[in-house]
Amino acid sequence: MKLIIQIPCFNEEASLPVTLAELPRQVPGFDTVEWLIIDDGSTDKTIEVARSLGVDHIVRLPNNRGLAKAFMAGIRACLARGADVIVNTDADNQYHADDIQKLVKPILEGKAEIVIGARPIDSIEHFSWSKKILQNLGSWVVRLASGTTVPDAPSGFRAVSAHAAKELNIFSNYTYTLEMIIQAGQKGIPLAWVPVRTNPDLRPSRLMRSIPQYIFRSLITIIRIFVTYRPFRFFFIIGSFLMILGMLLGLRFAYFFFVVGKGVGMIQSLILASILIIMGFQTITLALVADLMSVNRRLLERIDKKLPSRD
Repeated sequence: MKLIIQIPCFNEEASLPVTLAELPRQVPGFDTVEWLIIDDGSTDKTIEVARSLGVDHIVRLPNNRGLAKAFMAGIRACLARGADVIVNTDADNQYHADDIQKLVKPILEGKAEIVIGARPIDSIEHFSWSKKILQNLGSWVVRLASGTTVPDAPSGFRAVSAHAAKELNIFSNYTYTLEMIIQAGQKGIPLAWVPVRTNPDLRPSRLMRSIPQYIFRSLITIIRIFVTYRPFRFFFIIGSFLMILGMLLGLRFAYFFFVVGKGVGMIQSLILASILIIMGFQTITLALVADLMSVNRRLLERIDKKLPSRD
């Protein structure tokens, strides 16, 4: 059994030595433990530092493509190098490396294919109150969309079996964390979570450069998740709301026209009601089309999985 610990990196020459110093070279249940670095277009000495510290594999991306792309590049590289289990951790040493043994245990026991390391969000001192709220909100949305019980969906500390890794197909350019859990729920991949510890903050988060930006990008990610994985529910709810609002306005106009006798002066309400009902009907139609496209995408994923590798 081979375990590969992968670390996405972007200009991590300062924090990488601290992170690697904590990583294990032996984990119970595995014959081999290897390290893999994904250099996401770093402009500093990240690669030189990684080589000098004995990293087994280095995957170099020609330019900065973002965390999600770097994560998937690492997954593909780990599979190509014969990994039975892949552990992903951050280069800023956020997660306690001793918990890797706890992280892989459900996979070794056959209880799960993906395991998420859940941080104690509310007790992490360097997290602002707004970040804690957003982390918890993101986790709630993911639980709703995936049907899982993961309390810390944005956690990047996770273990994936080779079988589950082959099923992953991340579309997001921002972060893989939320989408990966939803895919697991959609595809019926057994998923578990374990509580993990965190280390003191080494540097500011690269994903959260400012509160407004983090809020905006998190909301966009959440909306895209629902559109991609729950398209019918997403558009049907919007369409139903528009139709109901239009019908209420129509009933209001009918009341004033037939009962009160003052409907002539409220023709604008009738026009608005008609517009809303038409928009609602079109949105519900879009829900059906989006649902068919979602089914088609899943079928294409299954076909692509059965085709011979082009590598």
